[in-house]
Amino acid sequence: MSFSLPKLPYTPDSLEPYISKETIFVHYEKHHKGYVTNLNKLIKNDISLDNLSLEELMFKTYDNEKYTSVFNNAAQVWNHSFYWKSITKNGGTKLISESLMSRINDDFGDFNKFRENFINTSMSQFGSGWVWLVLNKNNSLEIVSTSNASNPLVTGLKPLLTCDVWEHAYYIDYNNRRLEYVNNFIDNLADWTFVERNILL
Repeated sequence: MSFSLPKLPYTPDSLEPYISKETIFVHYEKHHKGYVTNLNKLIKNDISLDNLSLEELMFKTYDNEKYTSVFNNAAQVWNHSFYWKSITKNGGTKLISESLMSRINDDFGDFNKFRENFINTSMSQFGSGWVWLVLNKNNSLEIVSTSNASNPLVTGLKPLLTCDVWEHAYYIDYNNRRLEYVNNFIDNLADWTFVERNILL
């Protein structure tokens, strides 16, 4: 099986001024596409990896030294595809339904505490990685971070939303101002309807 680059759910200029068309081009056409290309090269002619879905490939290669490169590229393909769906034009808190806000309040205290937790987790992630809103094994909302290509799925958590904090996600627009980027992610880009759909899956 070979994998292809999924289509963006919006036009490259849709997220401006928070994420520029130039950043989308570099992030999607260079980085995301590069992971797809690398993954296809790595799994080509490997019968043990043939006909596996992206998720199955991640589970099979996770924490396996023989397949470190396969996992890294497979997970980055999955992570980026999920990230594009986590953000939307005119996103932010106005998209949060009453029922979801109630759940956020129950699990974090209130939305401001959730926001503070998410931003602090993003800022404390050393180096490249991802920050996730997940459903944990107790079916509660939780914020976690993963380094490099890792993904909560492989540790039994259910991803609901993710923010890419690799520098290529924001450096063109924000230079080293990760905090400003994450603030805009939460306040103006996060797609809470996507979160609700994931909870119901």
